[in-house]
Amino acid sequence: MAQHVRDIMTSHLVTVEPQTSVTTVAQKMRDEDIGVVLVTEGEELRGLVSDRDLVVRALAEGGDPEQRTVASACSGDLLTVTADEDLDQAVRLMREHSVRRVPVVDQGHAVGIVSLGDLAIERDPGSALGDISAAKPNQ
Repeated sequence: MAQHVRDIMTSHLVTVEPQTSVTTVAQKMRDEDIGVVLVTEGEELRGLVSDRDLVVRALAEGGDPEQRTVASACSGDLLTVTADEDLDQAVRLMREHSVRRVPVVDQGHAVGIVSLGDLAIERDPGSALGDISAAKPNQ
């Protein structure tokens, strides 16, 4: 059984700059079949935007999604963990802050992301969430 965040984190990251349009971010999510994109300036992690953030913070407020930037939709007050962090600590943080995904950082630079689905696959693979998270996407 995995003991550290590095053992289960996803290291394939999709990042965008803060001035990227909401439309472009949504297209990246669709093309990569992901639900979250990290917002970076250079190598510095600035935020995280989920598919839900795009709907609630950008599309629901109206306006042109081509003109609206991801900076207006992303979560800037980030909770992060390190790759060497104990998985139990990551679970506690996610539970305490009611978040489903947490960026994994090394000296302020994103190196991965750990999600509720990753934890379910590791800790309870037979659960509905574990099954769904492990399933290959329908193409």
